[in-house]
Amino acid sequence: MRERRRSRRLTLTAAAVTPLLLLPACRGDDSAGGGGGGGEGEVELTLAHSYTEDQPQHTCGAQVIADEVEKADVGVSVQIFSNSQLGADADRIASVASGDIDMDIQGASALGALYEPMSVVDAVYTFDDAEHLQTFFEGDASEDLKQGFLDETGVRALGAWSAGARHFTANEPVRSPEDLKGLRMRFPNSPQFLMNAKALGANATEVAYEELYLALQQGTVDGQENPIVNIAAINLAEVQDFLSMSAHQLNSNVVVMGPVWDELDAEQQDAVTGAVQAAVEQVPQCVEESEQETLDQWRENGAFEIVEDVDIEAFRSKAEPYLRKNFTDAQLEVYEAIQDAKG
Repeated sequence: MRERRRSRRLTLTAAAVTPLLLLPACRGDDSAGGGGGGGEGEVELTLAHSYTEDQPQHTCGAQVIADEVEKADVGVSVQIFSNSQLGADADRIASVASGDIDMDIQGASALGALYEPMSVVDAVYTFDDAEHLQTFFEGDASEDLKQGFLDETGVRALGAWSAGARHFTANEPVRSPEDLKGLRMRFPNSPQFLMNAKALGANATEVAYEELYLALQQGTVDGQENPIVNIAAINLAEVQDFLSMSAHQLNSNVVVMGPVWDELDAEQQDAVTGAVQAAVEQVPQCVEESEQETLDQWRENGAFEIVEDVDIEAFRSKAEPYLRKNFTDAQLEVYEAIQDAKG
């Protein structure tokens, strides 16, 4: 019989402040046989993410992973920590690399802080649609990127999905790059997002997502960009007038797993991989349905004036030369691999 180590449970400090202090507990050394859920040999994996439990990334992503792993009945369970309970993106990916968190759902730009080429997945107008992103990550074109990420960080990318396209909101319509002039637009604080802002011709202001509503309400920033599911989640229609359908970037989610992967046997690894693939198949459709429902509600109640006639080609034509000029050689190689995956 092999020795199976039980997953450490994370102990959170009583005051759940940022950054959270994660006090590592130990995996118990319990002897166990092969598959079969429950019992002393159960491996409990922690899966963290930053989304609310109402968003598709949780309902059709994290929860599907947990449910599918449980159904596999191979002695593994998944405990989900949603809504940044275990820290912000940068803190969590560091904890995955160190083994304090087992699995996480991350944006590629956050992963780029550990391995720069990964950030290209979040570059503007890199993917045509969700199918293009899925084709890239499931095909040979992404193997060098995933292997390089694993070699550099010890973290494994198990799958990726699109959580919808990112669009602009502001108190005036944004139909072309010229409309961004003079607007203070909030972008996430990561090198790739700040590069995206420059590529699009935006004046980027860095504001944490958790502080975005207040920043817009108080006029600290004039506008922002996010996918529809995020815009709805924090009620930005209350503090913005126009939603401009620029679709300038696919909001990627990458499911990653740290060193605990090597503690699982082959059957357990297959169960986790299969569970992630089930989520990869479901999330884009869930996002699409959620987006359509939200847009229909906004059109009906007038929460946003939705700007459909955005000159996407003008944005794309402005962005691509900037990216090609400013990417490193390694980033440009990933960018070209993504373009080659279109067919």
